[in-house]
Amino acid sequence: MLRQRLRTRTSPLAYVSRVIPVIVALVLIWYGLMLLLLALKFSPDTVNSISGYRTIYDELAGIGAGDISDRSRLIAGIAGLVAFLLFGLLALKEFPRPYLTRSESPVQQRDELGEVVIEPRAVERVAETAAQANPAVTGAAGRYGDEQIYVNVKVKRARAVPETLRDVQRRVAEAMGQHGLPAVPVNVTLAGFDRQQRRELN
Repeated sequence: MLRQRLRTRTSPLAYVSRVIPVIVALVLIWYGLMLLLLALKFSPDTVNSISGYRTIYDELAGIGAGDISDRSRLIAGIAGLVAFLLFGLLALKEFPRPYLTRSESPVQQRDELGEVVIEPRAVERVAETAAQANPAVTGAAGRYGDEQIYVNVKVKRARAVPETLRDVQRRVAEAMGQHGLPAVPVNVTLAGFDRQQRRELN
């Protein structure tokens, strides 16, 4: 069974979105402390000089319908739209985006002339090409991991599936040797049948 490690990509904007809740939490803690001071019978004037809670309340309470102009409504609407898009984007960036990690390159050759590295995708491509050389195979997907080759194949017909899978395994192993790649276990899995041949499954 393929044991493939997962990694997640984190956008830099995700860190910005994590700062905003911290700021909100600090504000709530601060004004919660002000309420505690008022509950402990501290002077309201002293608490207001520290936090400005009464000044802010009076300013907001003094706003009437006549104080809001069309320009103010337009600015508020645009600001609300920008805030909606910004916070929506930040929330979207918080979703994890996992992807499969690849194993280290199976072939690395170094000499005085330089270094030759064969990437995992090249090995997977060799396996896929060898698998598709079988006439019964309509599609193949390979993955190199844990020093093994995993090949998922789709075939035309449900008949003779074991023979097809064994032939694919043989072809992949031979292709690895022909290209000078290390001999690793080859695991072949039937991934599905060609939809145009579904009638043969009955």
